[in-house]
Amino acid sequence: MKQSIVKDLTTDEIRDRIAEETANYRKLTMSHAVSPIENPLKIRSTRRLIARLNTELKKRTTQK
Repeated sequence: MKQSIVKDLTTDEIRDRIAEETANYRKLTMSHAVSPIENPLKIRSTRRLIARLNTELKKRTTQK
């Protein structure tokens, strides 16, 4: 998900996506620890997406 798409989401949608992606990230890391997943770059992209979402949420909460 690109930053331009993240900016178009509402604050509630961002909070929901953070929760979903965090759960997804935990599943990926756990499954990778047990047996190597096919594409380990998914872990990195998921972590970066969570960071993008958190950054946008932080921007919105500090502006008001």
